[in-house]
Amino acid sequence: EIATDPMGVEISDVLVMLHPKGDWRPGLTRERLIRDMDSLLTANLPGSVNSYSQPIELRVSELISGVRSDVAFQIYGDDLETLKTVADRAVRVLQGIPGAADVKAEQVAGLPVLRIVVDRRAIARFGINAADVLDVIRALGGRESGVVLEGFRRFAVQVRVAPASRTDIDQLRQLRVRSPAGQLIPLSLLAQFKVEEGPAQISHEGGRRRISVEANVRGRDLAGFVSEAQTAVANAGLIPAGYFTAWGGQFENLQEASRRLGVVVPVALGLIFMLLVFSQRSVAMAGLIFLNVPFAATGGIIALFLRGMPFSISAGVGFIALFGVAVLNGLVLLGYIRQREAEGADAPTAAFEGARVRLRPVLTTALVASLGFVPMAIVTGAGAEVQKPLATVVIGGLVTATALTLLVLPTLYTWMARGRRRSDGSAAAEVT
Repeated sequence: EIATDPMGVEISDVLVMLHPKGDWRPGLTRERLIRDMDSLLTANLPGSVNSYSQPIELRVSELISGVRSDVAFQIYGDDLETLKTVADRAVRVLQGIPGAADVKAEQVAGLPVLRIVVDRRAIARFGINAADVLDVIRALGGRESGVVLEGFRRFAVQVRVAPASRTDIDQLRQLRVRSPAGQLIPLSLLAQFKVEEGPAQISHEGGRRRISVEANVRGRDLAGFVSEAQTAVANAGLIPAGYFTAWGGQFENLQEASRRLGVVVPVALGLIFMLLVFSQRSVAMAGLIFLNVPFAATGGIIALFLRGMPFSISAGVGFIALFGVAVLNGLVLLGYIRQREAEGADAPTAAFEGARVRLRPVLTTALVASLGFVPMAIVTGAGAEVQKPLATVVIGGLVTATALTLLVLPTLYTWMARGRRRSDGSAAAEVT
């Protein structure tokens, strides 16, 4: 009953405390538990719409965009009935998208209200002003009639119809309004009483009325779901002229993090390439070592695909860590190859010896990083949804990066050396 978490009478939060996962029956997962709970609640509470989340996650979603789900489709306009119609149609469209769960529209109607309409002709016959009638009606909620003074403090005194009378329409009809002639006229002769369905709430944002359609996403990535949902809504032609929409919820966090990754990843790769150029004093050699980056990225993508994991922000962070280790392996190998060539060995021999001699250091570097991430890759406890993608990317990327570093990098170095010899030979012939 306190105002720290305001919500309508149609909404309620229920916290279910679960036993430790080790005590669950065999085969029971979080998704299976949600399906079982939903089927029982739907069967016993017809008409209810259930949404499943976790306490902190729910509060974070609510702070981000005012909704309690992963995705919010917000519709802005002027007419409340039109907004409700569009929202109901949007619910049906979103329910048909794979991965959609707990789809529901914000309930803006269904609250019974008593509407009292002043009869202009009736008050004209009695010579009563509409303001006199409205003063009596205003007394239902409380009408200021005076002020009480206590020292320097002032308190307004209100006159209000008794609670028992406010809930009885027949008694409200008998409220009296004084006419200019001194007659007490029943309110029922001066106004019409109507009990009708009114708005339960009216949400505003940016000076426009707003209604939200919420949905949780299960079994697929959030970005892919929102992209497909945006296409489906656009193809359905739901939005009338003069109305506009916006997408929010956890998707806003994803967009912001993706924008940051779009800056961080290129900057990180650029810094790595600059450091390689400074260390090798050759753009060609730096580019050759930098080939380990796509080699590593290929393995990370394949590992995510094999484990059925979508690309996430934690996976993106894993790619950044992976690129550093992969480039380090290439630098170790190429450094020894160039050293042997400087000692007088030809390029093919130097490349072969480099791959053979540096096999142990390269494998050790890759194994240390990979084995260190194995516990994160198989974790099932709290935080697993963040740790698993990161570790999967690093382990999978190091497998392909290590193999290609030892096989492809020496071969490419030999080809580049042959190309240099051909160009040197051509230059010598021209000088002669």
